[in-house]
Amino acid sequence: MRRRRAEKREPLPDPKYNSMVLGKFMNMVMVQGKKSIAEKIVYGALDVIKERVKDKDPLDVFMQALENVRPLLEVKSRRIGGATYQVPNDVKLERGQFMAMRWVRDFARQQKGRAMKMKLADELMNAYKREGPSIKKREDTHRMAEANKAFAHYKW
Repeated sequence: MRRRRAEKREPLPDPKYNSMVLGKFMNMVMVQGKKSIAEKIVYGALDVIKERVKDKDPLDVFMQALENVRPLLEVKSRRIGGATYQVPNDVKLERGQFMAMRWVRDFARQQKGRAMKMKLADELMNAYKREGPSIKKREDTHRMAEANKAFAHYKW
């Protein structure tokens, strides 16, 4: 018998905008527990976005970028009778946000030769405009789920 499920811990909201989602994103950007550096990077990226998009609040741009990247469907491997099927599944809001944050962070890190705040700002702006690698990743995920729609009856 398994033990009880671990309870969900809410991350602290970020100090400047008091946003839970931004606080979680900072924790994802953080490397080796250096939160002050992660704060500088994220706030720096938001400042760059503020300069580029004059008429909108940078937090709104950030939230819209995450919403544009967030997948609605994903595939999970299920082993049935010796064969492995890619079964399409709906993505819950929390997991979708996590995947979106991870994709934005990872694609920003992959760019070379510039400050992280600039790379992150570029990635968020691309996501806001519905272009760039993180949006492509979302489309690929949706395409994969669509292609395996025939196995949807294996979902449980």
